[in-house]
Amino acid sequence: MELIVIAALVAFATGLGFLHKALNGRVRQVVKTQSLPEGVVLGSDATLLQFSTEVCSPCRATHTVLDRLASDRDGLSHVDLDITHRADLAAQFNILQTPTTFILDATGTIRARIGGAVKRDTILAELDRILIAA
Repeated sequence: MELIVIAALVAFATGLGFLHKALNGRVRQVVKTQSLPEGVVLGSDATLLQFSTEVCSPCRATHTVLDRLASDRDGLSHVDLDITHRADLAAQFNILQTPTTFILDATGTIRARIGGAVKRDTILAELDRILIAA
């Protein structure tokens, strides 16, 4: 009986792990106009708005990817907001995990949301989709 319970728990935990992996870094396309926090300077084409916390190692890796993209691509800016002590921002933007990245168009409208660490190719594809639509 104990072996059945242990096997069921292992299967459940494995399923949760696969679910987490499948959802992490996935782009959700949205169109949402929302007032942006003070200090967010929009890029002329698009902005990568990253929400991070102090003790988040995927946040540092995401920062590096997004910062390089912004420096390589004209009209693209990257803003990294630390929400460690800003529960108001976490609530306003419904941030449940860090890093969370929003891709904003030139007007500041949120066009995509990515929870978890980002992949360069995913961001580039989404930027191309947004910029072509504009």
